[in-house]
Amino acid sequence: MTFNTQPTLENEQVILFPLLETDFDELYAAASDPKIWEQHPNKDRWKKDVFRTFFEGALQSKGAFKIVDKTINRAVGSTRFYDYNQEDNSVLIGYTFYATQYWGKGINKAVKKLMLDYAFQFVDRVYFHIGANNIRSQIAITRIGAQKVGEQEVAYFGEPSKLNFIYVIEKDATVTNK
Repeated sequence: MTFNTQPTLENEQVILFPLLETDFDELYAAASDPKIWEQHPNKDRWKKDVFRTFFEGALQSKGAFKIVDKTINRAVGSTRFYDYNQEDNSVLIGYTFYATQYWGKGINKAVKKLMLDYAFQFVDRVYFHIGANNIRSQIAITRIGAQKVGEQEVAYFGEPSKLNFIYVIEKDATVTNK
């Protein structure tokens, strides 16, 4: 089997659809709240022109998803697989955001479980880049079993480099949300 970075993934709560150009308006509606981005390295991503750059990078990545809440059949956020490394037997999951009304509702755990279960069919480790000041995401990723293993300057598509913390979950580690 070959690792497909954009499969359609689904569980009881959410469906992850490969991101399409036609998803911009719906996804921007979920992303336009400044509170989503207040701890993120790019705090202006709620602005339409800045979000457009993010969205273009997501499309070009060929690993981005629109996250749809099955109860309302509407986009509530986005995430992606990126930097698949066959030699290191790893992939990254990141660029994740959710509309604020979905924070603390179990959507992040449901999405990460889907993605991890899928990725671990092909790789032994999954990494995450989390902004150095993004305490909310750092807490969320450790709640599902990730361990901080380093720091790295990361250049987001069309944006300057920012300090990120690197987290990892190993295939044979117990994942909290399973």
